[in-house]
Amino acid sequence: MLSAARSTPASSRTLAVVTRGLATETAASSSTPPPPPLPHKQNKPLSRTRLNPAPRPAVSHQHQVLAHLPPSFGRNQFLPVADSTRALLESIVAQFNAPIRYAFAYGSGVFDQAGQPSFSSASPAERPMLDFMFAVTHADHWHSINMQQHPGHYPLHARIPGVWFNAFVPMKGATIKYGVTTIDNLCSDLLNWNSLYLAGRMHKPLRIIKDDARVRLTQQVNLTSAVRAALLTLPAHFDERMLFERVARMSYAGDVRMALPAENRGKVANIVSAQREQFRELYHRLAVALPGVHWPVYTDQIQQDDAPTARAALLRKLPQHLRQRVTDRYASAPGMPPREADEGAFWTKVAADRELPNIIEHEIANIVRGPSAVQTLKGVVSAGPVKSARYSAQKVRKWWAAPGAGSAGKS
Repeated sequence: MLSAARSTPASSRTLAVVTRGLATETAASSSTPPPPPLPHKQNKPLSRTRLNPAPRPAVSHQHQVLAHLPPSFGRNQFLPVADSTRALLESIVAQFNAPIRYAFAYGSGVFDQAGQPSFSSASPAERPMLDFMFAVTHADHWHSINMQQHPGHYPLHARIPGVWFNAFVPMKGATIKYGVTTIDNLCSDLLNWNSLYLAGRMHKPLRIIKDDARVRLTQQVNLTSAVRAALLTLPAHFDERMLFERVARMSYAGDVRMALPAENRGKVANIVSAQREQFRELYHRLAVALPGVHWPVYTDQIQQDDAPTARAALLRKLPQHLRQRVTDRYASAPGMPPREADEGAFWTKVAADRELPNIIEHEIANIVRGPSAVQTLKGVVSAGPVKSARYSAQKVRKWWAAPGAGSAGKS
């Protein structure tokens, strides 16, 4: 973690005097009496040693902030969009006075999907809604400010803390939907896959509008975790389309909305077919950095080492929530060595099981199912019955207009 910003010499001297005056404990590293008060003027700043440390910052922070990362770190996350789209997205986020630490836009309004009109080419009435996600420090404080600025975004019955989903909001000539979460909640899901509600959305292409170093770091972990989980469900030889579809469908596995008749069952294929270049930019460098993966830049064919020892290495680095679920499934299986006695033997035995791909997909669906049901109900409450009915009607129209509507592929 990075330390707080350094003070100037003058402010450091003043702060040192104040700190000594308010101190309630002595330094453990020294038994000598405290030095006499500093003179008002001193030409040379104090040297900082173990016995004379730099003063603590005047303002304490519950969570230290990762100030910056190397410029090239996570460059795969910064996917380009048309200049007009970029300008529109940035101008919309700029409309919010409440402080936003991290913001991204996603969905068919930002990146094309097969069978859906693009935002730039469609008529105003047919344009897809622009989807945004904002990550903030304190959600309740953010909403209190936003309600003052945009009271019309919140239905009367939903003006309570914790309701964060606002849909069908007209802004800058577009119709938007935006969700609000905390930085802590976002980063926790990216690292651990607690619900995959946020992490799963961020497996697919998105446009970053406001960047945050902590989120960029945890998002890189999330993307790498998605590759590992997908590789464990794939054979030794496959193509990039199979990889991208496995990754993209994780957030839809177990999603209660996919049981609705109007939800497009071919959505994953439509996303990947139209956004293949964006998926490659997101995942190629991460995949080839994993041991045993061979994916030359000039081909879409991928090979991986499917030996149990190689797959065990992938298993051991899965996100904590998924890894624990897999562990629980196998812990009591006949002939399975105790994990506590020999963790390496345990994971190698798990990796050799032919049912492992199905179990991983099943456990991912179980992670998604509960939170997706809660969020769907929460969306109905926060959006209100009128907006919810409008959103459902829009889904039905999109489904009916899509090629092959009503066919076996959409049944």
